[in-house]
Amino acid sequence: MDCPCPNKLFLFLLSWIATLFSIKHHGPVNMGTTTNVGLNYGLLGDNLPSPSDVISLYKSIGITKIRIFDPNVEVLNALRGHHEIELTVGIKDQDLAALAASEEAVKGWFATNIEPYLADVNITFITVGNEVIPGLIGPQVLPVMQSLTNLVKSKSLTISVTTVVAMSNLGQSYPPSAGMFTPQSREQLVPVLKFLSQARTPILVNIYPYFAYASNPVNISIEYATFNAKTVVVEDGAMQYTNMFDAIFDAFVWAMEKEGVNDVSMVVSETGWPSAGNGNLTTPEIAAMYNGNFVKHVRSGKGTPKRPNCSVTGFIFATFNENQKPAGTEEHFGLYEPTDLKPIYKLF
Repeated sequence: MDCPCPNKLFLFLLSWIATLFSIKHHGPVNMGTTTNVGLNYGLLGDNLPSPSDVISLYKSIGITKIRIFDPNVEVLNALRGHHEIELTVGIKDQDLAALAASEEAVKGWFATNIEPYLADVNITFITVGNEVIPGLIGPQVLPVMQSLTNLVKSKSLTISVTTVVAMSNLGQSYPPSAGMFTPQSREQLVPVLKFLSQARTPILVNIYPYFAYASNPVNISIEYATFNAKTVVVEDGAMQYTNMFDAIFDAFVWAMEKEGVNDVSMVVSETGWPSAGNGNLTTPEIAAMYNGNFVKHVRSGKGTPKRPNCSVTGFIFATFNENQKPAGTEEHFGLYEPTDLKPIYKLF
């Protein structure tokens, strides 16, 4: 199958309905600002601005998709009435064991964390676990997804239930056509992918060319890592790659296809480049180059060599430099300084 975008029309209609609702109840929306680029809204800082100020920032730069890692009450309340913003909400990893053990616990979690906001917050995705597959709690993901999907369907809600995975699921990724899952990933992830195929729901993937580049800057060019190469860098049969992002994305697609999963679309839940923390590999100029080119890639509507007709949707990590993240590059993925909302570099 050339372009498995099974829910593309559904997501478009969902977004359009939300927009019409917003126009009817809250005045006109600038459709020109709507893009497939979203931002991750992390909260691991003790100097972050108020959620209402953050929402105002998003609106001022035309961001209409955001992702939060858990159902933070202050953020959810700040989003009330902002129907033009599509929200992805995560379930905390530490909550998965209790939810996997009991459908009643899933109903309770939903009643507490989602139900009170359905009328005036545009929740489009719930993610079950963040990069827990493959791992010790990986097997808890599927039962929670199943229970939550059944619950959402029983309420006739247009919320997609999925999970977020890292590229550590790939045992092999080069060239892209050699993409293959590790044995543990095959055991834990493939049943999830088959469930998502049946539900016609995307898998959310975190793709960071920065980490591959930083681990081998001698053999990987900065141009290839930042979408800046002018010529083909990797030839893989008939497929030609000028950037590492597409190569990583397609390696995951190839790995899915080898497991008989051909029709699950992919949303990029995280990508980005730190602006400090690792010497001359992490400068504001390089971060601006990567993230700026990623935005251009998304807004171009072009897919990847493997899925050329499927436009990419993705969330940049992250909105702020968060001072309670681990020291080093982890603290420097943000686009804005939290204390004054000043951009670290111009992107939007």
